[in-house]
Amino acid sequence: MTPFRPVAWITHPSSLRHSNGEGHPECPQRLQAIEDRLRLCGLLDFMQQVQAPAASIEQLLSVHDRAHIERVLHADTSRGPLWHDPDTAQGDHTADAALHAAGAGIKAVDLVLAEQAGLAFCCVRPPGHHAERGRAMGFCFFNNVAVAAAHALAQGLQRIAILDFDLHYGNGTARIFAGDPRVKLYSTYQQPLYPYWESLADVDNLIDVALPPGAGSAEFRTAVSGHWLGAMMEQKPQMILVSAGFDAHAEDPLGDLRLGYDDYSWIAAQIQRIAESCCPGRVVAMLEGGYSLHALARSVERFLQPFLSGDMIL
Repeated sequence: MTPFRPVAWITHPSSLRHSNGEGHPECPQRLQAIEDRLRLCGLLDFMQQVQAPAASIEQLLSVHDRAHIERVLHADTSRGPLWHDPDTAQGDHTADAALHAAGAGIKAVDLVLAEQAGLAFCCVRPPGHHAERGRAMGFCFFNNVAVAAAHALAQGLQRIAILDFDLHYGNGTARIFAGDPRVKLYSTYQQPLYPYWESLADVDNLIDVALPPGAGSAEFRTAVSGHWLGAMMEQKPQMILVSAGFDAHAEDPLGDLRLGYDDYSWIAAQIQRIAESCCPGRVVAMLEGGYSLHALARSVERFLQPFLSGDMIL
């Protein structure tokens, strides 16, 4: 049993107003499904609920080019959506939602540093880990987890771990922090699959573990145990940030990994154990992918359970 620390649940109404268009998998119903499930099972009652602030221009500039920020914030959507790429549409409410999604990570970092929360889970959209310094892509506008990491560094931390178990590789996060010795990015992802990442040569702060189509629980747990956990204990992070994508679940329509609900409880418990050992429980999680509404909602529930109970799942 680990020491109990409050869990913060951070969101903002603007997340429900952003739309990529009719039939798009990254839709407002994703957040509604999660919150409905957590209310039904009672977990939402055990978390402190916090409204996300908007990130400032200066905070976004820590990881993005000014031209990119201005392009998103001042996009003309009066005649319809602005398509940044074939997957990523900006509507009337997107800029506001993107500012608050990035601001959620900043608020989460502040809460865990102040010991007001152990885990701070940011249930926001649009997601962020594909957004690069100078462009929106893959449903993402600002790189929420990178903004949070940069904010943690600005508070004086020197060792940050970012864990990304999304189905798709977080290319934006990787490119922003490649070669930065203060940040290590640990990733599992399906390959080949968007964004068709090719690992960067001679960059030792990116721990990339590609999984083939059809890989399931055994392959995922072997990858994490063999490539992440020992390296994290050696790194001794002062904070753990998580790009929490749940689209590697077997029911997700966008890929072909076969994770189950128990895998999300298991990875949460591993994160919790490392955090208790290295950084007094400081964990910030940002919602990324997950496009089967049923699987997404239940996977988030299972991820949260170890943090709310304090139980280790080995």
